[in-house]
Amino acid sequence: MLSIVIISKNEEEYLPRLLKSIKDQDYKDYEVILSDADSTDSTRKIAKEYGCKIIKGGFPSIGRNNGAKIAKGELILFLDSDVVLPNRFLRTNISEFKNKKLVTATPIYKPITDKTIDKFLYKVYNTWAKATQYFYPHSAGFCIFCKKEIFNKLKGFNEKILMAEDHDFVNRSKKYGKFRILYNKPILVDIRRLD
Repeated sequence: MLSIVIISKNEEEYLPRLLKSIKDQDYKDYEVILSDADSTDSTRKIAKEYGCKIIKGGFPSIGRNNGAKIAKGELILFLDSDVVLPNRFLRTNISEFKNKKLVTATPIYKPITDKTIDKFLYKVYNTWAKATQYFYPHSAGFCIFCKKEIFNKLKGFNEKILMAEDHDFVNRSKKYGKFRILYNKPILVDIRRLD
């Protein structure tokens, strides 16, 4: 089973798009846990409509850790609320993850935009991440696959780190096995971070 842990804070604009993309996947052996940091909009209502388990969140590390603590799956997928999974994303990436015998992984990132500059910036990042994956792995927290047993050994994300806790997490994971980039199916990323 796959446990999908989504962190949120007032994500009524973006969350429905993500949850629909999860529901439309051809891989169905999953649970969805929304770790919500006291949203004041309709984020929780939307999550309930999609059948998510809703728990108390906080800063990103706290939210991810809280979600993973109740996860039933042997594999966890950490997501932010503003990403979108293309068709066959789960099946394709889980298969690649298992075939490569990984402990943590992230896919290629593809921005949801028509702007050339945004596409260029993501291409630069993807190239850099591919080059460093073997000795100094990096991953954005908006999409990390991790074996639950490895999450437990790492004691989760470092809650004292407020920025780059995601990079710290995957970098520490290499102590227990391989981190790699998943090449076959990219994740679609909203560019609001750049805007």
